[in-house]
Amino acid sequence: MAWAERWTRAWAFDVLAAIAVTLIAAAGSVAESRPRVHVTSAELRFIDAHQPNFAYALVVLAGLALIWRRVRPVPTLAVTVGLVTAYAAAGYVPGAALLEVYVALYTVATVESRSTAFTGGAVAAAMIFVATGLGGPFGWLGGTNSVMVVCVVASIAVGIAVNARRQVFVAMKERAERAERDREEEARRRVDAERMRIARELHDVVAHTMSMINIQAGVAAHVLDDKPGQAAEALAAIKDASREGLRELRAILNVLRQADFGDGTAPAPRLGQLPALVDATTQAGVATTLRLDGDPPGGLPEGLELAAYRIVQESLTNVLRHAGPGASASVTVSFQPGRLILEVDDDGQRVLVGPGGAGIAAAPVDMPAATAGTGAGAGIAGMRERAGAFGGTLEAGPRPDGGWRVRAVLEVPAAVAVPGEHA
Repeated sequence: MAWAERWTRAWAFDVLAAIAVTLIAAAGSVAESRPRVHVTSAELRFIDAHQPNFAYALVVLAGLALIWRRVRPVPTLAVTVGLVTAYAAAGYVPGAALLEVYVALYTVATVESRSTAFTGGAVAAAMIFVATGLGGPFGWLGGTNSVMVVCVVASIAVGIAVNARRQVFVAMKERAERAERDREEEARRRVDAERMRIARELHDVVAHTMSMINIQAGVAAHVLDDKPGQAAEALAAIKDASREGLRELRAILNVLRQADFGDGTAPAPRLGQLPALVDATTQAGVATTLRLDGDPPGGLPEGLELAAYRIVQESLTNVLRHAGPGASASVTVSFQPGRLILEVDDDGQRVLVGPGGAGIAAAPVDMPAATAGTGAGAGIAGMRERAGAFGGTLEAGPRPDGGWRVRAVLEVPAAVAVPGEHA
């Protein structure tokens, strides 16, 4: 609808402009037909003041042809030049009528190439110059022939300048639109990245918490009658795990509510909370130890500590889910110059449950059987993304002596101070 309205307005403007130019040219032609004195061989003769009607018809038709000047610029120029040339060849002065030619040339220069404009201008000037010189009363270099070439060049030059300015505006508009599209794409990319980050956070929190609750609930149900004290410990562990899980879920939800309710998020998990995570895993039935190698550098980025915590959390979650009964695990965090190394080892047997409940394979449950041992599970893929976000790597697979190992290497920014390291 908008395009149709613009086209209608443009067409109406062309019609009105063509009528205006035609009226000016016709009025000028009438004025030019007044008696004039022309000196030839020392005798005087008068130009006929009364031009026949067909001469005025040529001028009017040449002007009305300008209605199609933007739709068919080159054919319009050809028609206009032809009619004005015929007017001049009949012996009449094409002074005002040349305005129609200049408008047609200007239009060609604004919408066509420069070569087309100059070629059309040269042909038009040559035709009118010869016709005026042969049939006009002022000779070859008199009357309109004395200034016509200059006016033709000026018309083309103005048209080329307008065309160049339009192209600049079009280029600026395209750049602005492209920049707007880039901003929208960047915004969508950031939204997608944030969505994936939140999905990973939810996966880590829910998987870890629910695994612990599931295991402890099973223990409590199994020993409730014979060992009520142990069942009470399992229920207490469920309470602690659910409280911690709810706290982290609340922190994630607070992130989602920041836009509406301001910044009220709880602090993200950091490396200082690993002892509590290890204790919770131990309470869930997998004896787990934590060892720190090296002195922790000061000022580790919050995102780096969060990524490290989530990698350890996901690894311990997989231990709880897949290591089997009686398994133990160890977590080693090594601080080295420029690197943070995380290792989570367990000695459990990965068991898949086949038809009828029989154990059939030593492979992680969260992976397809075809990719067992390759580290291609969804949780491992998320850990690998977290490590890659900090220029690091992650390896996950079975140990030669049994069990499973996850090893992540995260790059520490150079600006972070490492104790004992001097510039």
